[in-house]
Amino acid sequence: MTNQQDISLPGGENAVLLIHGLTGSPYELKHVALRLNKAGFTVKVPCLAGHGTTYEDLARTRWQDWHGTVTASLAELRQTHASVSVGGLCMGAVLALLLAADAKNQVSGIALMSTTLAYDGWATPWYRFLISIVYYTPFRDFAYYSEQEPFGIKNERLRRQVEKGLKENTIGYSRFPCTAMYELLRLSAATKKVMPRVTAPALILHAQEDDLASVKNAEYVEQHIGSAKKTKILLDDSYHMITMDNQRAQVTEKLIQFFTEMVPKNRTFV
Repeated sequence: MTNQQDISLPGGENAVLLIHGLTGSPYELKHVALRLNKAGFTVKVPCLAGHGTTYEDLARTRWQDWHGTVTASLAELRQTHASVSVGGLCMGAVLALLLAADAKNQVSGIALMSTTLAYDGWATPWYRFLISIVYYTPFRDFAYYSEQEPFGIKNERLRRQVEKGLKENTIGYSRFPCTAMYELLRLSAATKKVMPRVTAPALILHAQEDDLASVKNAEYVEQHIGSAKKTKILLDDSYHMITMDNQRAQVTEKLIQFFTEMVPKNRTFV
């Protein structure tokens, strides 16, 4: 698989850390990153551990490895920026929640896009409940789930591009290892336990027709997050990949507005 490099865009003294999803890459957040950078933010999109190399590498990683990637990125940005906000897509939103719970006052705000605590969308296979069972069998190192249409994309033209990229292994993995899927479930369980500890203002963006993670995920976050300030917005013309689909412009504008509001009036470095 083509190596996926981090996206690092130097900008102003206020930074945004963006986190991609499981089997994905920084590519799925490239449009958002460029727009945020144009709006004056320093933007970093790290490639999560196990991603951007081989399928076998992904199958060997654990959720703590993914959490380690974003924890290190946050620490790096905090050294040189007045504030850092975090945004995540899919599993990246779950990692953003856990990061905000751990870091607390180090995160100015969190944007949660297509939060995936569970794969329960209308296009997920009926046998998804077998993941936990298969994990404890000798078949766990061989079992996988292949990406299928609509690939989280409602826009048909873009869907064809994503399908081509997946087949060529240039924008992400075309298969979900059983082990990685199970690690997401473990990550979700760990995050649910600490979600009430999240105090940073939160923006929750979710597609009503999300094919991979139903709106129930967004509703759960809204009901259990500890943030006093939280806003939920449901999109009516997108599937799971809202940063790339029909309403990506609307999503990006909401993110720019939200992260701008998170900029502290006191710009003293800490």
